[in-house]
Amino acid sequence: MSYLRNTINRLLITKDNKREADLNLIITVSVVILFGLIMLSSASGALAYSRFGDAYYFLKHQIMALGIGMVFFVFFARFDYHRLREYSLYFLIFSVFLLMLVFVPGLSSSANDKARSWISIFGFSLQPSEFVKLFFLIYAAAWLESRGKVVADFKQGTLPFFVVYGVIAILMMLQPDFGTLSIITVSSLIAYFVGGGNIKHIAWIVTAGVLALVLMTTLMPYQARRFKCYWNPAWSADQHCYQLNQSMIAVGSGGLWGRGFGASRQKLMYLPEVSGDSIFPIIGEELGFIFSAALIALFLNIFYRSYLIAIRSQDHFGKVLAIGIGSWLVVQAFINIGGMIDFMPMTGVPLPFISSGGSAIMAAMSAIGVIINISRQNRV
Repeated sequence: MSYLRNTINRLLITKDNKREADLNLIITVSVVILFGLIMLSSASGALAYSRFGDAYYFLKHQIMALGIGMVFFVFFARFDYHRLREYSLYFLIFSVFLLMLVFVPGLSSSANDKARSWISIFGFSLQPSEFVKLFFLIYAAAWLESRGKVVADFKQGTLPFFVVYGVIAILMMLQPDFGTLSIITVSSLIAYFVGGGNIKHIAWIVTAGVLALVLMTTLMPYQARRFKCYWNPAWSADQHCYQLNQSMIAVGSGGLWGRGFGASRQKLMYLPEVSGDSIFPIIGEELGFIFSAALIALFLNIFYRSYLIAIRSQDHFGKVLAIGIGSWLVVQAFINIGGMIDFMPMTGVPLPFISSGGSAIMAAMSAIGVIINISRQNRV
């Protein structure tokens, strides 16, 4: 353990900051990533071979993206997070710019006919909303710190904050990408609360959000079908609710200890998106309830370590940013898992650090780098 600690410190320590990083958080994230690579190699093999003639296609691309993500992680872990405050407005402007790119002809790249969430540049696909999760939190943390106690005032705090959030939300709804929007919404509400927001105002906003959700399901048949599948998975089991039903078959057949690593049947072209959104059901089928619960415990520990780092932070900016990032990662994990087991409607978001996706892993690694940076400047 001492060798590992020394190696990590040599990688992250700078001339200006020689404090140690949160080793517990780094180990937890590393275990999740390693576990994810192992499960991705098993879950995606049949799909990758049928599509590309290479059973390790998705694994290779994930490792490549992870390598880039590691560069981002080291950069943000060494770059003084206080300086992010200076560029917070640019992060917001860049977030809006990225979200607008998906509507530009020639750049927009859709994975299906329902959403425009991707852009294609020089043959590489990028999902801008993954990076917006981090960029908007940086802006929110800096803005909330700058407003001080007036954050609790409706006109000077709540209204301006959610007007800016509204711009991001509208661009997300136009794609539409309600899964990612739900993550940004929850993490922003938590950041706003930690930043000194008025709990009554938050209650009003949540109520308005619920009403908007009801209206959305009425006006958008695609979203309404997701709720119908949630309430009654047997409805349209062979069409609109097909993925949910196959997911529950996978999880249910895993039992306590699973069928065994590599022994999934649902990954053999029965369950859609086994390399992405639906990888958790394959984990449940092959390794069972015990390993699935252990994975959930690891995500909870990521949030717990982020919480500890937040409360030990020497400034308000670091406190809000750490708790916002920790909330983002654990909320996304629970939205993904909850959708796969019919605990909530499916939203189509990846499982952090595990689902294949270059944009997702790079954004998540950048976010962990920021939290590690905050931890290295905490009070002892």
